[in-house]
This record gives sequence, structure tokens and C-alpha cells, in this order.
Amino acid sequence: MSKILETMMIVSFGASWPFSIAKSLKAGSTRGKSLLFLVLIDFGYLCGIIWKITEWHNTGEFSYPLVAYILNLIMVTTDTLLYFRNRRIEKATAV
Repeated sequence: MSKILETMMIVSFGASWPFSIAKSLKAGSTRGKSLLFLVLIDFGYLCGIIWKITEWHNTGEFSYPLVAYILNLIMVTTDTLLYFRNRRIEKATAV
């Protein structure tokens, strides 16, 4: 039951990232984005992935929340990369 609840929690956290990515793509701006926040979220998901892989290695039991951690890491990393793209766009248009 705990793995189901953990997966639901991670999926709930991840539900907002597609909207954030779409906003970043459309806006072409870093306004309202915090690079520190994105990096800290990436770090947290990376720690969760390492934890689940370590747990899997120690017990031999695959943990399904690992998939949700990986998907969330991919989405947050995408938004982080869009932050840099949008910052480059802002600098180019400011000239």
C-alpha cells in the first residue's frame, strides 16, 4: 500500500510539469521561473531515483515509484533546459 501511495504522491507532483513546460515553450521568457527552484526539484528527484535503485539492489524487488521519479525528473529537466533557451531568447531580443 505504501508504494501505491508514494506513486500517487509523485504523480500528483508531476501533474503540473506538463503545464509548466507548455508555458515555458509559449512564453519564450524566464519571467516567473526560478532556476534555483528547478535545480532543487531536479536534485530531489535524482535523490529519489538513487534511493529506489539502491532499495531495488538491496531487496531485489522492483519499486514502481521509480518510474514516476524518472518521468518527473525528465519533465523538470526539460523545463530547466527551456529556462536556458528562454534566457538566451531574452538576451537576443534585448540587443
